[in-house]
Amino acid sequence: MNIWVILIEALVFAGLFTIAVFTASRGDRKYSPASIHNYPPDIQAEYFKTHERVDVSYKSKSVILAKSFGILLFTGILLVCSLLAGANTFRQGFWLTFGLMAWIGIYDTCFLDWVLFARLPRFRLEGTEHMDKAYHQKWFHLKGILFPGILFALIPAALVGWLVTLIR
Repeated sequence: MNIWVILIEALVFAGLFTIAVFTASRGDRKYSPASIHNYPPDIQAEYFKTHERVDVSYKSKSVILAKSFGILLFTGILLVCSLLAGANTFRQGFWLTFGLMAWIGIYDTCFLDWVLFARLPRFRLEGTEHMDKAYHQKWFHLKGILFPGILFALIPAALVGWLVTLIR
């Protein structure tokens, strides 16, 4: 597999992911259960003091649909990445996809969550604007990448590995 292709793919994937995050935080979209579940519990609690409480658990229909859509989207994008990088086996497709998912998890946590989410007003839920300390919770976001993030990364990795074996 070509390392330069993989590095370019990692940068493009980060750009696409950033666009998706900013699109999801635009307007009323950030107030959907599929978005609110990504906020720390104390921010959710403060938000729901003044807004209608909706189910934001991982078992809620909207969160399951959003995560399922994400798995399908990532599988499609990362299948193309694997094929362009030259993956020919299940193992190559799996590990390339898992590596890119780990990369995007680290990028999301260390840059999008710790830097942008914590500082940009566009990510503040209505009624929680005053909660600066809550928006700077690094441990909350780090836990998310460890679990369920790693588990989430295994699904598209396995799907891409399997699809690579079918295509090649």
